Amino acid sequence: MGLFGSSGIRQPFNEQLVDVVFRVGRAVGSKYPRVIVGCDTRTSSDALKHIAVGGLSISGAKSFDAGLVPTPTLAFAARKFDCGLMVTASHNPPEYNGIKLFNPDGSSFSPDQQQEIETIVSAASPHIAQWGSVSWCSNYHGAVEQHINQIRKIFPQSYHLKVVVDCACGAASDVTPNLLRALGCSVLSLNSNPSGFFPHAVEPLEENLSDLINAVRKSGADFGIAHDGDADRMMAVDDAGRFITGDKMLCLLAAAERAQKVVTTVDASAMIDRQGYQIARTRVGDSFVSEALKNGGDFGGEPSGAWIFPRNTLCPDGIFAVACLVDLASKAKLSTKIDHLIELPIRRGSLRVDGLNLRHFEQELISLFNPRDVDYTDGIKLNFTDGWILVRASGTEPKIRFTVEGEDESWVQQTIDKLSMLLSRSR
Repeated sequence: MGLFGSSGIRQPFNEQLVDVVFRVGRAVGSKYPRVIVGCDTRTSSDALKHIAVGGLSISGAKSFDAGLVPTPTLAFAARKFDCGLMVTASHNPPEYNGIKLFNPDGSSFSPDQQQEIETIVSAASPHIAQWGSVSWCSNYHGAVEQHINQIRKIFPQSYHLKVVVDCACGAASDVTPNLLRALGCSVLSLNSNPSGFFPHAVEPLEENLSDLINAVRKSGADFGIAHDGDADRMMAVDDAGRFITGDKMLCLLAAAERAQKVVTTVDASAMIDRQGYQIARTRVGDSFVSEALKNGGDFGGEPSGAWIFPRNTLCPDGIFAVACLVDLASKAKLSTKIDHLIELPIRRGSLRVDGLNLRHFEQELISLFNPRDVDYTDGIKLNFTDGWILVRASGTEPKIRFTVEGEDESWVQQTIDKLSMLLSRSR
C-alpha cells in the first residue's frame, strides 16, 4: 500500500487523506489501547486529529488529546502511553497534512510496525469494537510544561543571551520563546502567532530565512533559530548573521553532546567523519536514525535539521536542540566555533520527476561517472577517490533529490552540471 514515507504519512489535504487518517486511527487503536494524540497548527490539523480520534475510539482504544503541541512534545509525552499519534506534515507546504506515530521511547514506528498498520488499514473486514467497548477521548493537560521542565532539569543554568526565534507560525510559536525566557534569555520572536498560515516556506532552509538573518544582524543577537511546522527540526544563524549549514550543525551538536558514536544519514557531509567519531550511516529520514540509535549511539541527526538526543528521547527534538545551542553559545561565540570547522564543497538539490525508475537510471549514472564503488543504502550513491554523488527518491515529496560532495569546488560544479543534464533528459 505504501502509506508511510521516510517520516510518517504525508499527503495533500483532500478526501483521500481524510479517509486515510480515519483508517489509520482505527488500525492503531486495534493494536494500542492507550494513545496520546496531538496536532500542529495547520488549518486542517484539528479536524484531522478528531477524525483520527474517531478511528481510535471505534476500535476500542482510549485516546488522550494533548491539543496543539510540537511533535517532540507529543513524542516525549508518549512515554506514559502505548503510543503517540501526531497530526502534522512537518516541513511540507501548508496544503499537506499527515500522521506520525511514536513508540513510548519517542522513536518512530519501525518498518515492521508500519507494515502491520498498513495491513490492518487494507483489511476487508477491519476491527470495530462492540458498542459497549467503544471508548472515549479525554483531554491531556501539561504536555508542554512537562517537556520544558525536562529540558530545564538538564539545563538548569540561567543564560544571559539575546536570541531571535522564527517559529514560522507553527507548533512551537509559544513553546520555544517561553523555553528561552525560562533559560534566562532575552527573546526577539518572529512569526510566533500559531495561525497555521506560514509566512514563508516552512522548511528551515537558508533561502527561507532572510527575515531571521536580517533580525540577528540588526539586533546584535548572540544567534537566531528557526523551526519547521512541527518543531522536530531546528536550524540556526550565528552571531555574525550567517546561516549555519546542517553539516556544520551536526558537528556542533555532536561536540556539545560529547558524543563518541554518532548516527547520521548517507547524505551527510564527510566533515562529520573527520571529527574523530565512530560513525554509523542510515537511509535518509529521522526514523531510520532513531531506529539505529536503539543499537547504541550518543547523538544522531541529519543535515535537514532533525537532531536526536538519546538522553532525552529518540524523537528529533528541535526544542531540546535550542537549549543545547544556548548552552554552547554561552561558552563561546558560535561564529568562532563555526570558523574552526572546515567544510567540504557540497551541493544539494532536487528535481520534480514523475515516474523515474532509479534502477534503470542507475546504468546511465554508472556509465557516465565510472565510480570506484556503489552504495545502495538509500537510492544510489557513487563513491570516488575525491568525492561522492547520491541520487535518491524523496520520502516525503514527489521529487528526486541529489547531493554531490568533493574535495574540489570545480569537480563538484562539473559533476552537478552533468548530473542535472542527465536527470533532465530522464524526466
